[in-house]
Amino acid sequence: MDKQERIEHIANIRAAQAESLRLAEVLIEALPWIKQATGKTVVIKYGGAAMTDDGLRRAVMSDIVLMKLIGLKPVLVHGGGNEISRLSKLLGLPVEFKGGMRVSPPAVMDIVKMVLIGKVNQELVAQLNEHGHLAVGLNGSDGHIMKAVQLSEELGMAGKVTKIDSTLLTDLLDLDYIPVVASVAVGEDGQAYNVNADLAAGEIAAAIGAHKLVCLTDVDGLYADFEDKSSLIFRLKLSDARDLLGSGTLSAGMIPKIEGAVMALEAGVPRAHILNGTICHGLLLEMFTNEGVGTMIMPDDENYSPDEFKASPLNNLALKLHSEPVV
Repeated sequence: MDKQERIEHIANIRAAQAESLRLAEVLIEALPWIKQATGKTVVIKYGGAAMTDDGLRRAVMSDIVLMKLIGLKPVLVHGGGNEISRLSKLLGLPVEFKGGMRVSPPAVMDIVKMVLIGKVNQELVAQLNEHGHLAVGLNGSDGHIMKAVQLSEELGMAGKVTKIDSTLLTDLLDLDYIPVVASVAVGEDGQAYNVNADLAAGEIAAAIGAHKLVCLTDVDGLYADFEDKSSLIFRLKLSDARDLLGSGTLSAGMIPKIEGAVMALEAGVPRAHILNGTICHGLLLEMFTNEGVGTMIMPDDENYSPDEFKASPLNNLALKLHSEPVV
């Protein structure tokens, strides 16, 4: 190695050391907020395009594992509408929606169960378990976690959640597992029902007393005007979210997301977030960075300004988890 090569080698070493020091400082600075995160329960609704892209899905699963490793207790609730539609078309079955709900006659309901329980749920569990023995796959009939009734005759086996039995979920969380719940509920007669995953996640968050509900979708969050991408709403009060539901201005896909968030906050869940699951590691960006990447819905009685978000890499974690700062 000549003199110039040695100089370059030393410069590379010093650059690597500087980067390592920066990362160490981030971790040390984050330590108080990581300590505050311990034991907090977060319900994550997962679906849309982020689910169909394998790379994005692995990134989301890695984010969830990281959340668990720093002390959070994640619960994953998933749909799988794109895959249901794809398989239905392949088998010559109709793909029809009314009022934002999938029309689910018995033949389509069989597809729903095949996709959500037999395929998507198992794939998500397998990807989480690549990082260790972490996840357990469930659906509404397991321990009768999620009870439902038929929404209407014209929607077939589309259901409305009537009750969440959180016993099995809390037992699994206490045993340090990540419950992964397919959005298929069970009726009193044992019949399976296709329930909206956004609403199922809201119901589960409310029932287990979660500290946060996060809905991963295909858009960046809630827009005041969807055509104007600069109109993203970063923070929204609960009363404003209720008003939006009654305004008739929300898209069919956004309605159940806001309904699920309102339901959760009315039951005492301190925070609900709507964010773009197609942004790589968007879940971590929303949870653990100053700016975040989505829409946060919060109770009416809380007031804070952007000045509260200072320069620490994770300094708003406690605010987002509705915790008191570490002294």
